[in-house]
Amino acid sequence: MNARKICITALAIALAVVLAANVAFAATAKYPGIETGLRYLGAGIAFGVAAGGAGIGVGLAGAAAIGAIVERRELFAMYLLFIALAEAIAIYGFAMAFILM
Repeated sequence: MNARKICITALAIALAVVLAANVAFAATAKYPGIETGLRYLGAGIAFGVAAGGAGIGVGLAGAAAIGAIVERRELFAMYLLFIALAEAIAIYGFAMAFILM
């Protein structure tokens, strides 16, 4: 239940940031239209979902890696690689957010 509240709060904050950016942009443009706001909303959702997925992936992979390092220390580099692959998801989301904007 706690994760659900965090997710809803994060989505509300992302929506507020997108709407604030749209209002700030509207002050400089004559009539930006709804497509600008939807583009910012899509960029925010893309990065938010990617960062959330990366956080979950790093958390699960990190916990498993710590448990596995205790048993087989010589495979540390492979465990670190799994964590880096999960973290790359956030970088892809960041790139998609910039492409959408």
